[in-house]
This record gives sequence, structure tokens and C-alpha cells, in this order.
Amino acid sequence: MPRRRPRALRAERPASRVSGPTPPLRIHGLSDRASLAVHRVERLSESFYLHAGATDRALRRYREFLHPPGRRPLYPQESHCPCPGCSFDDVRHARDVLEEVLERLPERARAELGRLVKALDTVFLRRTLPDPFADRRQWRTEFWWYRRLADRSEWG
Repeated sequence: MPRRRPRALRAERPASRVSGPTPPLRIHGLSDRASLAVHRVERLSESFYLHAGATDRALRRYREFLHPPGRRPLYPQESHCPCPGCSFDDVRHARDVLEEVLERLPERARAELGRLVKALDTVFLRRTLPDPFADRRQWRTEFWWYRRLADRSEWG
């Protein structure tokens, strides 16, 4: 029986050994290793709101909300649509996504992303006002960013 040539054997092998989709570009402000860990968490998550690119989008939305210069208070707008795309209209949902990713990341990547989020949280606390009626509301949340005043007039 004739021997098979190495070129023929290489041609039968799959081109890539990596399973799943290729990782996205690096998340702004994170190292390659942390970005890959975030991508892995997003890919393996079964959460409705945690999908590929959700963390990058949440960070961008959080930065965009805090971007206007000045000292005037900012009021998060409630999202009128619960779908994964429209829910980022509410910056508090973006913060929810970041919190969920932080809970699932390995220690080093969690620390790196946590430093970014903590800096943004400091600005958020400084630029938003506390809700004096947060304790009297029907729903109570353990997340502090829902206990800040929001603009509810737009959606009723």
C-alpha cells in the first residue's frame, strides 16, 4: 500500500483549531487578555442580555452618558423597549450588564474591568442626584445606580 504524502495529510486537517467565532477587537481600556476573558464570558453566558459585544457596548454607553461637560446633573432615561438592543438606551441597564460580567470574570480580568467601571461609577455618583423616595417605591433593588433620580417623564 502506498504511503500518503504529508501535503495530502495537511490538506485534510481543519484550518483552525479554535472553536467558536473569532474574538472581537480589544475592548477600549482593557488588555488583550482581559478582552479575551470578557469575550469568553459573553460567549458562554446563557443570559438574555449578555451576548457577544454586550460588554463593549455597555462600556461605550456608560462613557457616552457621562461625557457631556459641565456640572449640571444628569438623569438616566428609562428604556421603553426590553429587547437587548433598545435596553441600552437606559444607562442603568448598561451598568447591569457590566455588573453581571464582573461577577463571572476570572480574578485578574475582573480587577482590570473593575478599575474602569469604578472610575465611571465615581463620575456617575457625582453627576446624578440621589432619589429621596427610593426606599418608598414598590420595587427595591440592591443596586445603587437604581436609587438615583431618573427622567421618567419621556415614557409616561
